[in-house]
Amino acid sequence: MAQRLVVVDHPVLADRLTVMRDRDTGHGEFRQALFEASAILAVEAARDLPVTEVEVQTPLEPAAGSRLPAEITIVPVLRAGLGMVDGFLRLLPGARVGHVGVYRDEQEHRPVDYYERLPPGLADSHVFVVDPMLATGGSAVHALDRLRSAGARELALVCLVVAPEGLAAVEEHHPDVPIWAAAVDRQLDENAYIRPGLGDAGDRVFGT
Repeated sequence: MAQRLVVVDHPVLADRLTVMRDRDTGHGEFRQALFEASAILAVEAARDLPVTEVEVQTPLEPAAGSRLPAEITIVPVLRAGLGMVDGFLRLLPGARVGHVGVYRDEQEHRPVDYYERLPPGLADSHVFVVDPMLATGGSAVHALDRLRSAGARELALVCLVVAPEGLAAVEEHHPDVPIWAAAVDRQLDENAYIRPGLGDAGDRVFGT
C-alpha cells in the first residue's frame, strides 16, 4: 500500500461516499455528492500547501496572517475527474485548470491518451491531479508522467475510491506523490473494476 496514502476520516465525507455507492442514486444527486466530497478532500489535501507569513491591518491593529501560494493548478483526468473540479475551485478559486484525457482500453485495461491541455509554468505550481477512481492506476500514472514531462514537480493525487492495485502502481512509478482518498476498497475484479466501488464514475456523473 502506498506509503504516502492519506485516507480522510470525516463523517460528512463518509455520508457522501455512501450516497455515491448506492446504485439507486441518480446522476444529479451523484454529481452533487461528488462536488461536496471533492470540497472536503480539497480541504484535507491543501494541508500540505506552503504558506507565506504576512501582516495585515485589521480595523483595529496589525495582525499576523498567512497566504497561500499564488500558483496552484488542478488537473482532472478526463472525463470523470471533471466532476471534482468545482469542489476544488470552491476552496481554491484562483487555481488554474489543466486537462489530461485518458481512457481505458477495455480489452487490455491499459490507458490510451487522447487529449492534453496544460497551463504553462507548472514547475512553479502546486498541482492536484483529481480522478474519482484509482483502479489499475494506469490512467493516474500516465497523467503523472505527462505532468512530470511538462515540468511539474509538486504533485498530489486526490481520489474518492482507490484499489490496492492502483495504489501499488502509483507507488512504483511515483513514490514521492502523496495520495488523498475517501476509501480504500477491497480489490479489482476480472474486468478491472473496483469492488465494491461505485460503478463507472464518469457515466454516473454525466448520466450516460
